[in-house]
Amino acid sequence: MSTREIAGQTIDLTDEGFMTDYTQWNKEIAEILAKEEGIESLTDRHYEVMEFMRKEYEENGTAPSIRKLNKLNVVPTKELYQLFPGGPAKKAAKIAGLTKPQGCI
Repeated sequence: MSTREIAGQTIDLTDEGFMTDYTQWNKEIAEILAKEEGIESLTDRHYEVMEFMRKEYEENGTAPSIRKLNKLNVVPTKELYQLFPGGPAKKAAKIAGLTKPQGCI
């Protein structure tokens, strides 16, 4: 585990860069993390996915997988890959301030 300052806050991160306390997250942190993940700007659609993921995390204690996002008709798989290229559930969870989804490598 490591500590890092992001958007003026001291944040605890796992070795893979996931936040350990999702309550510290805000949109300013999301924008910074997105840029680090190669996403230049977050759209309303990005936030729609991340807000759904955060709600699921609060209710179930884990970030939803791609399968669950698709099954619940949150976003089609193809669009999810366009929004969060290169491991969309993992990347979306990281930007949304959540832990790594179960089943992600």
